[in-house]
Amino acid sequence: MNQTSAITVKNLTKKFGDFTAVNGIDFEARRGEIFGFLGPNGSGKTTTIRMMLGLLTPTAGDVEALGISVRGNQAELQKRVGYMSQRFSLYNDLTVLQNLQFYGAAYGLGNHELKERIQNALFMAGLEGREKTKTKDLSGGWRQRLALGAAILHQPELIYLDEPTAGVDPISRRAFWDLLYQLVSEDVTVFVTTHYMDEAEHCHRLAFIQRGNIIAHGSPASIKENLMKGQVLEISSSDAIKTIKVLRDAKSLALEEVELYGSLVHVVAPDIGKKQKEIKKILKQENIYVEDMAQIEASLEDVFIASMK
Repeated sequence: MNQTSAITVKNLTKKFGDFTAVNGIDFEARRGEIFGFLGPNGSGKTTTIRMMLGLLTPTAGDVEALGISVRGNQAELQKRVGYMSQRFSLYNDLTVLQNLQFYGAAYGLGNHELKERIQNALFMAGLEGREKTKTKDLSGGWRQRLALGAAILHQPELIYLDEPTAGVDPISRRAFWDLLYQLVSEDVTVFVTTHYMDEAEHCHRLAFIQRGNIIAHGSPASIKENLMKGQVLEISSSDAIKTIKVLRDAKSLALEEVELYGSLVHVVAPDIGKKQKEIKKILKQENIYVEDMAQIEASLEDVFIASMK
């Protein structure tokens, strides 16, 4: 992977009156990697992205994209940077081809160049044969591919994706990530925000933001190693909700976390293996049948929940 920085965020701060939305954060994304940016609502994530795009002026600090300060250089960077939001920013009454022609013209592409780029975009997105289909008639997954195709018509070196897979089915999400890896193989840098922890696992590196502060920064593996307070025990029981209540109330166990994970319960604590016998005993006393119990490797979702407390 290229070690050159594509994005450098230095002491980035944004205050709204007495409220500090982003508190002097620092991180960098390297060229040719997928960098994930995660944080709950109200964490400062959206404010940070708006400053990174040059839509909001920082109170202090700076953002450099492709070696250029974003502040005052938006016009220059627009030629080298792409952006795709979760709303896809497409015109529903235009066809696939018309949307691509519109965005290509907006990027200033000439006729011959535009035709070639559109063909490349159609091929990459798997939209060949759908050129005359109105955008409103496409499924969410195909609209998503079209939006990505439009965002990279001008062949950007860096692309920002803000919740690009929100509301899209799992199969389409997987296909979309295949497209992202294709872009990265061509040395494009992808900066993506997502709420899906399985997607975050596939990022090369990540940053977690909470209350305006970066609380973790690194590869998924390093974040798990540095942030996870103990091991994870996965429990399948006859009543998951009751299991959570009982274990949270069991102060003698000294558990770090007890959370619902789909239909299962994840319990986190140091030396969790030594607590299994007592956990089974407490649940049995409450007439909860344990169908399965096993120590597992922590997922990013486990780490994310633990770190957001």
